[in-house]
Amino acid sequence: MDTQNITIQIKTFFGLEHILAEEVKKLGGREVEVKNRAVTCVGDLGFLYKINYSLRTAVKILVPVYSFKAFNENKFYDKLFAFDWSEYMDVDQTFAIDATVHSERFRHSQFMTLKMKDAIVDYFQFKFRKRPTVDTRNPDIRFHLHIDRELVSISLDSSGDPLFKRGYRKEQGVAPINEVLASGMLQLAGWDGKGNFLDPMCGSGTLLIEAAMIAMELPAQIFRSRFAFMNWKNYDAKLFEEIKGYRLNRIREFTGKIVGYDISNEALSAARTNIAAADMEDVIEVRKQNFFESEKELFPLLIVFNPPYDERLAISDEEFYKKIGDTFKQSYPNTLAWMITADLEAAKKVGLRPSRKIKLFNGKLETRFLQYEMYEGSKKEKKQ
Repeated sequence: MDTQNITIQIKTFFGLEHILAEEVKKLGGREVEVKNRAVTCVGDLGFLYKINYSLRTAVKILVPVYSFKAFNENKFYDKLFAFDWSEYMDVDQTFAIDATVHSERFRHSQFMTLKMKDAIVDYFQFKFRKRPTVDTRNPDIRFHLHIDRELVSISLDSSGDPLFKRGYRKEQGVAPINEVLASGMLQLAGWDGKGNFLDPMCGSGTLLIEAAMIAMELPAQIFRSRFAFMNWKNYDAKLFEEIKGYRLNRIREFTGKIVGYDISNEALSAARTNIAAADMEDVIEVRKQNFFESEKELFPLLIVFNPPYDERLAISDEEFYKKIGDTFKQSYPNTLAWMITADLEAAKKVGLRPSRKIKLFNGKLETRFLQYEMYEGSKKEKKQ
């Protein structure tokens, strides 16, 4: 592998591609291109370490190593058997294969994964008279197989566990939001750590913790100890420690306030546990508070939240969303608020026209991320 000019593919969620591209550019990525649920770029080995450690909206970071065309399973196997797998793994290392298949010729991803596994094992048996072992749970080396019609692409997975597994989530609420989605929402909302932040229905605290990480410029994977690239033949531990040190030196003090409300004792307990795991008790305040009985306390203020909806919690949607709008109008003047919802009909009951609507997915649920601008008096009045 050329460690100076590595082609990199970074996976993300629908709607966050441009946010991810901006993150990649800020970290020094070259030839950055936006794709569907992904961003591609070029960088060196140190850059690969840096983006794994730092990117907030990346789910997985892949390094393509081999591509070819195959029109049948035999050709597929032959091409893989002819590849020099020993450049990327030792016979004593375990491996696993993730697959994505979009093809009329090759319809079953499990079968193609099995054929690839056979080719790798047979290659090592032929060359070294020894067979490597598959370990789907905790492999040393993880490959990604992508088939688009007859085009086959093999990549090395440099991340290992998906990058939304930050390491601070010890407790889950009723319907926790994914960490990558939470960070993407915050960045779409313009949160940069200047001012104050409120999540009025905070659940287990994910948006609060991600908001604090952005505000303090904490690397997204500060709590993670293992990445898949650490098992690669060219792993440079000294370089990775230098990268981490540089990123940690950029941590800044946050002078604003990050506050979470919830009416559920169970949710607040989960949030406090997760906030403690992230070592952020001094930065984040959570308290039992009904948002509908609250008033604006912080100036200036950004609100971002994930209100409950049908799919997850039993609520009277229309009445609930009407109360959100009433609270915005009566108690939160001069405030920018964003909420994500899958209940687009009920959201109309907010009674305010959203100034922006962004399509996102919360898991498999199609949602809209809605922006509301509350003004006191005239719309010409400058919002805080």
